[in-house]
Amino acid sequence: MTGENFFDRETELRLLRQRIEDGNHVSLTGQRRMGKTSVARELGRRLEEEGWVFLFADIEGASSPEDVIVEFAKEVKRVQPLVKRFASGLGRWLDGRIEELSALDFSVKVRAALDAANWRRHGENLFADCADYERPVFLVVDELPIFLNRIQKGDDGLRRVDEFLSWFRQVLQEDHPRGSLVVMVSGSIGLRPLLERLGIPDRINHLDPFRLGPWSKRDSEDCFRRLAEGYAIQMDEAVPGAVYDWLGIGIPQHVQSFFARLRDHSIKTGGARLTVADVDHVYRNELLGPSGQNDLVHYETRLKDGLDEANFLLAMEILAEAAIVGAFSLPAQRCLAADYERIVDEVRVRIVNTLEVLVHDGYLAESDGDYRFPSLLLRDWWAARFRGHHVPLRDRPRAGR
Repeated sequence: MTGENFFDRETELRLLRQRIEDGNHVSLTGQRRMGKTSVARELGRRLEEEGWVFLFADIEGASSPEDVIVEFAKEVKRVQPLVKRFASGLGRWLDGRIEELSALDFSVKVRAALDAANWRRHGENLFADCADYERPVFLVVDELPIFLNRIQKGDDGLRRVDEFLSWFRQVLQEDHPRGSLVVMVSGSIGLRPLLERLGIPDRINHLDPFRLGPWSKRDSEDCFRRLAEGYAIQMDEAVPGAVYDWLGIGIPQHVQSFFARLRDHSIKTGGARLTVADVDHVYRNELLGPSGQNDLVHYETRLKDGLDEANFLLAMEILAEAAIVGAFSLPAQRCLAADYERIVDEVRVRIVNTLEVLVHDGYLAESDGDYRFPSLLLRDWWAARFRGHHVPLRDRPRAGR
């Protein structure tokens, strides 16, 4: 949501805007469904009102550095002086009237001109053109971690990730006027945990980390009330608080999804006024029902995207334990290591690394050695997913017991 439909985040937007205007490149982090993309787009919209050029490149589908340069070029195409300078370097591939090409035709032609030998040069030229433009440029690179994770799974993956990130750092540190081109990267899987696992976390030291946290209880309730007012829905005073209590944490997308299901429930039942009983019913039967669980499959999919096969297996055990038992404890950690030490290499190290990812990405929070779900919705969904076949780690038979 942007513009008039954008809710709250004024403090975060003010802080981010200051960093961008100061010329600092930023890594925007935060757990799933926290609204990182919405914040990035709203920040770009506001900067555009002040004369900036705003470019938003989603590289989730990219499979190579060449594909990434294409996504950058597609965004630049909207700025005619910039795209003409870029096109002049591609020779016969873009010979002609660039403005007459559709976005698809433009992308096809640019991709045909790029290969493993020249993508760096053309990418450097594109960034240099942006930095030299008469107006400051704000570029958001969305889903960078997914792109890096995809190429690291291929042949010579670590070298390719290192090569791309080293190039990316170099072009952002070129000697351009400060603030002429500022980049913000974000993604739905953790960038730093991925690079720490690969042993190259220093490749993003030039990016200023900014973590987007959840809404407070008050902000969550205010958003819910504003949504209800927008749809002229009447409700009891206690309804917004009941919604937050069921969710346990103010994840923006979850608040909005809960409202949408309550709105649909009100229409189906013909209820004149939402009540706390409606909240309870919708949570149990809609959010935790088959359709609601389909919404939350995203969490499992993104987790699988960010971990290798062995760590994903451990993550599913950890999350099931935390959901069914209530916490993943230190004794449970020792039991899990014992169960998998013969089938997973370096299992203890892998458990620690997996827990770091789960905490970074907001699945779990740590307190005194125990790990619990901050989101009650995620906890209850995971419990429903595994209740029928997860045996608590302490109850599993082991040799010598």
